[in-house]
Amino acid sequence: MDHDIQEVAVDFCWLEPDQCRDLRLPEYTTIQAAGMDIGAAVEQPVEILPGRIVLIPTGFGVAIPPGFELQVRPRSGLAVKHGITVINSPGTIDADYRGEIKVGLINHGASPYLVHRGDRIAQLVLAPVCRMILCPVNQLGATRRGSGGFGHTGR
Repeated sequence: MDHDIQEVAVDFCWLEPDQCRDLRLPEYTTIQAAGMDIGAAVEQPVEILPGRIVLIPTGFGVAIPPGFELQVRPRSGLAVKHGITVINSPGTIDADYRGEIKVGLINHGASPYLVHRGDRIAQLVLAPVCRMILCPVNQLGATRRGSGGFGHTGR
């Protein structure tokens, strides 16, 4: 790995190793990639019809260290070429979750899309977590923007 990128050890486990021997470990495809591609552990091809949502298994679980989360993000090629994206993007996997990583995909495209075993379906990004400490006040500090909502800045 590049010396400028922080590395954090994350325990990884195939949940049914005998049934996952043909699947690739999640991997970074370039030296400075932020996201690690993950594959589908479907038994048979899964068709995602336009406008439909499916939950795709990966066959593995992880033990995320305290103070971190895993974000499940879409793969840009699937999104741009086929309209396939992660429905709750970015999805969050908390450090205390120990079940199978599954990915909710939605087809925003015009055509059905087939997910085959081993297809790269999403990417995982390890991110630090900061916890908010809420400080009740009687009034929020003023800013130039104020309470202007979506599109308020004109950009």
